[in-house]
Amino acid sequence: MKNKNFIGLLLCILIFCLGFFINGNLSLYFNVSGILIVLGGTAGAALLSFKIEQLGIVSKVLRANYGKKIKKETEIVRILIDLSIKSRMQGILSLQEEENETSILFLRRALGCLVDGYKVEQIRDILNTEIYFFRMRREDSERVLRTIADFFPAFGITGSVVGLISMLGGIGDTSVILKAVPIALTSTLYGIVFANFFFLPFASFLRERTNQELLLQKIIMEGVIAIDSEMNPIILRTKLESFLTPSERQETLVSYQKLQERFNIKA
Repeated sequence: MKNKNFIGLLLCILIFCLGFFINGNLSLYFNVSGILIVLGGTAGAALLSFKIEQLGIVSKVLRANYGKKIKKETEIVRILIDLSIKSRMQGILSLQEEENETSILFLRRALGCLVDGYKVEQIRDILNTEIYFFRMRREDSERVLRTIADFFPAFGITGSVVGLISMLGGIGDTSVILKAVPIALTSTLYGIVFANFFFLPFASFLRERTNQELLLQKIIMEGVIAIDSEMNPIILRTKLESFLTPSERQETLVSYQKLQERFNIKA
């Protein structure tokens, strides 16, 4: 995770906890029974819904995406242009340091197809298939996270029902009611917090990261195909910069005078 994101997260957590502290003692919001009901129920539902291997894959994907930053679009464009003019090869050799990064693995696969002499149609078909199944795998991981996020509020309500039943069973006994009330109230709180503060943001982050990597893969595919057709590096740069936002481009716009001369426009 980027430093700015981490600092922002800590600040938001402090503000969030401050909201609890202002209205009373923080210890009032901690209840072991409520936590066990929510976490135990959600974990059991997740194990019934998904394979352990699939849950392990989701965990690895999250750790990898939060722990590593992906290359920017401008960096990928620069690498492809360097390849097209067969110079500054150190830029390619430096990719070995980030060999496990998704976009770099995709670039190496694309270059492998190019070196092995595949036809343009074959390269495009192979890389499109790679992109399709990469998106499918990521969407599957996101679906797992969103499903687990849906489990939390449900088991929070379950904890509340358990607390209410205990309260009804302890009518006339104040000590039983006082023990049951925290379970009924905190369970719903835990379910909402775990779902909306953790798992739904995890799923949203994974979708955003997936979209970024899909864009990089599209740039790589178009760049490698253009290199195979021996496109002029200047034309290639113009083509690849179409994927970038206007602020990231280094292009110089044609003057109005040249446009008038080219299209014979009279002032």
